[in-house]
Amino acid sequence: MNTSSPAQITLVQASAEGGNQLLTGSLFVFIVLLTVGITFWASRNTKTAADYYAGGRSFSGVQNGFAIGGDYMSAASFLGISGAIALSGYDGFLYSIGFLVAWLVALLLVAELLRNSGKFTMADQLAYRMRQTPVRTAAATSTIIVSIFYLLAQMVGAGALVALLLGIDSDSAKNLTIAGVGVLMIFYVVIGGMKGTTWVQIVKAVLLMGGTILISVLVLAKFNFNISDLLGTAAENSGEGRAFLEPGLQYGGTATSKIDFISLGIALVLGTAGLPHILVRFYTVPTARQARKSVLWAIGIIGSFYLLTLVLGFGAAALVTGDKKQEIVDSGGNLASPLLAEAVGGGAGTTGGAILLALISAVAFATILAVVAGLTLTSASSVAHDLYASVWKKGTATGAQEIKVARISAFVIGGVAIALAIPGQKLNVAFLVALAFAVAASANLPALLFNLFWKRFNTRGAVWSIYGGLIAAVGLVVFSPTVSGSDTALLTGVDFAWFPLTNPGIVSIPLGFLLGFLGTITSKERTSEDRFAELEVRSLTGAGAEK
Repeated sequence: MNTSSPAQITLVQASAEGGNQLLTGSLFVFIVLLTVGITFWASRNTKTAADYYAGGRSFSGVQNGFAIGGDYMSAASFLGISGAIALSGYDGFLYSIGFLVAWLVALLLVAELLRNSGKFTMADQLAYRMRQTPVRTAAATSTIIVSIFYLLAQMVGAGALVALLLGIDSDSAKNLTIAGVGVLMIFYVVIGGMKGTTWVQIVKAVLLMGGTILISVLVLAKFNFNISDLLGTAAENSGEGRAFLEPGLQYGGTATSKIDFISLGIALVLGTAGLPHILVRFYTVPTARQARKSVLWAIGIIGSFYLLTLVLGFGAAALVTGDKKQEIVDSGGNLASPLLAEAVGGGAGTTGGAILLALISAVAFATILAVVAGLTLTSASSVAHDLYASVWKKGTATGAQEIKVARISAFVIGGVAIALAIPGQKLNVAFLVALAFAVAASANLPALLFNLFWKRFNTRGAVWSIYGGLIAAVGLVVFSPTVSGSDTALLTGVDFAWFPLTNPGIVSIPLGFLLGFLGTITSKERTSEDRFAELEVRSLTGAGAEK
């Protein structure tokens, strides 16, 4: 017979919650201290521009494969995709398919060719046989804007995650959390450069895969490893029934939503091949052979992870119920994985639930830190190497001057990301990354492919394709329901949305290719055939790369 008074029960519950908060807070601090320690350790060997931009090209294929996985498997993957599946079922899983296929497209079309023919940034390859100033300026502008879109997604995920981790409810505390993440990412870039960032990404990839496998096994164990039972329970608890497991729940209602889905698919599949922070990872290995080896490891890591997001998403739909399920809805899906971890650990208020919630939240936080560091470093490197050293200083800047400018740029870019992330906390991070993919595929991919495979491609074509695709993608997003005119819009109380789609890829990506073609054929400039031949040899063999 239980003779405890209500006051005693309340006291015990408060004590348990306090212990759980201490546990989660301790793991959170451990992750931060671990990454800070790695950064300080790596900074001792960061002396030259090659060290800062490309880690001295000292990483092996295995190390770079893990780092690529760490850079690619972002908060959008771990938080956003699992949340999208938990809320939209089959339609949410399309994000996983899109991201995985996108990675294969990037490998087949761009990655190794770019590594062999470039040096530090995407613009090195584009400007090799064209006029430096306009091409580097355009490429740097695109790199910065794409990175800020991507940064916005990571920062939004950080705000939701740390708010859950530390029990923060007030908006001002969440805003401070986002600012804190911004300060940390600036620290990684300013102090550690590419070496520090790469090691943070390697550690993060190991933690993320370990955490994802653990939760997936625990979820499947709840259903005796019967995936059919898992899917059936998820559909039943979703409130949508059979429709939860079929196409159309999110994108099949109207003709506009179906076109929006096609637009999303195009952006996801082509976007990775234009993401600068992914492509520059191939500059960190010493040889083309190591680049190919890193590709194989990255495929295994990334492919396994995206298959497991299926278990995380449907597991959250099946096992997270009541008020916790509403928390997933209120967060735009971003809290699905952490709350699933709590559920399989025993539920809210249990020691097991608290341990797994703390573990997965800390792993997700490490994910965010690693990705934002890579994004900020890529943007800062483009400002320093492309704009400052090549455009403003015309190649006369020293390595020390470039590094100084890159560090200053990191502060500015970090500040912009913080300012944009604070009002954007209602948006799903997978959706935000899809927008970044659309911009990357519209602005960068056409120029990269034309430059690699079209002998006649010239400066005007590159500039038109980059600026045209960039302006089209960003402009259509500004005038879409993403920014105004909907319940989940970035700006509430106003409506200037005339473009009906939430993802502009179906319009902006073909426009980027078209403008690259038109710019080339309407220009009298003829690029050197010898330079194209040399670029072709370098891209295929790696001979003469890094020059």
